Amino acid sequence: LSGDVSIGHVRYSTTGESYVANAQPLVVNYKGGSIALAHNGNLVNAGEIRNRLEDEGSIFQTSIDSEVIANLIARNYSKGFKQAIKDTVSEIRGAFALTIICENKLIGVRDPNGLRPLCLGKLDTGFVLASESCALDVVGAEFIRDIEKGEMVIIDDEGVESIIYNDTMRKSHCIFEYVYFARPDSKIDGESVYITRRDAGRILAEEYKIDADIVIAVPDSGIDAAIGYAEASGIPYGVGLIKNKYIGRTFIQPDQKSRELAVRLKLNPLKENIKDKRVIMIDDSIVRGTTSKKIVEALRNAGAKEVHVLVSSPPVVHSCYFGIDTPERKELV
Repeated sequence: LSGDVSIGHVRYSTTGESYVANAQPLVVNYKGGSIALAHNGNLVNAGEIRNRLEDEGSIFQTSIDSEVIANLIARNYSKGFKQAIKDTVSEIRGAFALTIICENKLIGVRDPNGLRPLCLGKLDTGFVLASESCALDVVGAEFIRDIEKGEMVIIDDEGVESIIYNDTMRKSHCIFEYVYFARPDSKIDGESVYITRRDAGRILAEEYKIDADIVIAVPDSGIDAAIGYAEASGIPYGVGLIKNKYIGRTFIQPDQKSRELAVRLKLNPLKENIKDKRVIMIDDSIVRGTTSKKIVEALRNAGAKEVHVLVSSPPVVHSCYFGIDTPERKELV
């Protein structure tokens, strides 16, 4: 594609169904032109705002909360795009990292709590916004800084303008970014995801001293913690589960049957490393418990003498409404 401003989006939907009409970036045409928007996160008051807008005559083309944001910006546009975006983000509640194109400018916005990550990089003569710093490495961009909580950045031919639209809220990271979502080669708000996960494994080794023969990980997101546990405990780290690289994340499959099938397709025990051994298996988190139950069963069938399950994150005990797909508390193990 030709042009000098672009946005893209690769996140699965947690609000609204996963069909083509809901695919982002979302493009909205309005009196003054068009707005393109991509959104990572979840709004908690989108339904309330949508109902109000529909009562006032607005028409929605999708079932996603992101369209509420685009609609509000378009409605406020007579005030100028900066004020329109500021008014919009002061009205929405929840988690959001936004990239927006309007008036040939690239705009990034991070929610007032900094729940979802967003960072800025420099590429040749231009700039890049990304939800993870590893994306900058991939395109050869240089990391500049994280966008701050409650900050909006406007990028155009003049460079980067920063506006703090809300500095009243405390920073509240989504810990699941460090636990599971982010890649280990990313840094979020100055913290290395890899080191965070490895250190969690080391702390586990201090808290749970287990007599065992091998430490294995549930790949891939449990690997760093398992390495940390092995380093701190002195028990050798080994490969116990082989991951099928062509299968996506079981955690985000749409139903229980699909998740159980995906576990069998995704992970297979390496019997040579498991048979007749006392195994410490480290996972990054347990959400529904589907994966853990099936893996322990598979390790037992592969001949493991003992299977000790350790988890490197605190228990997930409540539903999340900010972008992790755990809508029902009864689904949590």
